[in-house]
Amino acid sequence: MKILANDGISAVGKKQLEEAGYTVVTEKVNQEDLIEAINKENYEILLVRSATTARKEVIDACPNLKLIGRGGVGMDNIDVAYARDNGRIVINTPASSSQSVAELVMGHLFAISRFLNDSYKNIETGDFSKLKKNYGKGVELRGKTLGIIGFGRIGQSLASYALGIGMNVIADDQFAYSVDIPVTIGNAQNVVVPIQTSTDLKSFLPKCDYISIHVPKQADGSAVIGKNEFALMKDGVRLVNAARGGVFDELALLDALNSGKVAGCALDVFENEPTPNKDLLAHPKIACTPHIGAATIEAQDRIGAELAELIIKEFGQK
Repeated sequence: MKILANDGISAVGKKQLEEAGYTVVTEKVNQEDLIEAINKENYEILLVRSATTARKEVIDACPNLKLIGRGGVGMDNIDVAYARDNGRIVINTPASSSQSVAELVMGHLFAISRFLNDSYKNIETGDFSKLKKNYGKGVELRGKTLGIIGFGRIGQSLASYALGIGMNVIADDQFAYSVDIPVTIGNAQNVVVPIQTSTDLKSFLPKCDYISIHVPKQADGSAVIGKNEFALMKDGVRLVNAARGGVFDELALLDALNSGKVAGCALDVFENEPTPNKDLLAHPKIACTPHIGAATIEAQDRIGAELAELIIKEFGQK
């Protein structure tokens, strides 16, 4: 079987697949040429990350395509239900990138607490004394309450890190349940911290000093956090979005930042990627990264290996 890994695959995953008898091609095909390439080269498996889309028109036009795989968690760029209804297998790798995303969020929490994002931009050209005064009112993470919206693998991994540095953690999820969070101390000892999730966002939001969101948009495509939700938050709250572009209403977010309701925000994902709203990128209270939550060497190795294992499990050795 021939595999087109159009957004790449780690050397680990590629090796596993080739040793199992698959042909793996990693040469990038432009989106507008994807259908022609799949049919011409008789690719039976398409692997993507976030850059390539596999919509209805691709599925309909490529009858030999048996499996579509997403290296990562979200599958917003694949028409999943339509593909499955039309006999295609759709897979993803939800467990492989949790730690990497959680660590990026932790980095952002530190950055927006100490103005690192804006300080990095201005230190070379700015007045040192003035900058020191501007950035001299940071806050500490220890003892603050981190609210995590969406308490799946990534949310739980983030909770483990946050608990480890002394934050209080509360969680909101679509279901209420208790979960034990292991907190690793050094390289050996684990401490288990029980957390009870809630489903009442209105009572949840006012309790949070920091909020990190790990859910997709609502079913109708609207934001999870908009003007009304921002109004419920503490003055001076700090936010992180490393989930999906648009789960924060971006215009309402700018208003909340400009009014002082939100003291700082970190965004790894944006609406209209790869050309997000420039007002977000330029805002001094926003720390931006270019959708790199899962972009670590370790995570990409795990993602590639998991994709290979799922494909081999489905189609066997060749």
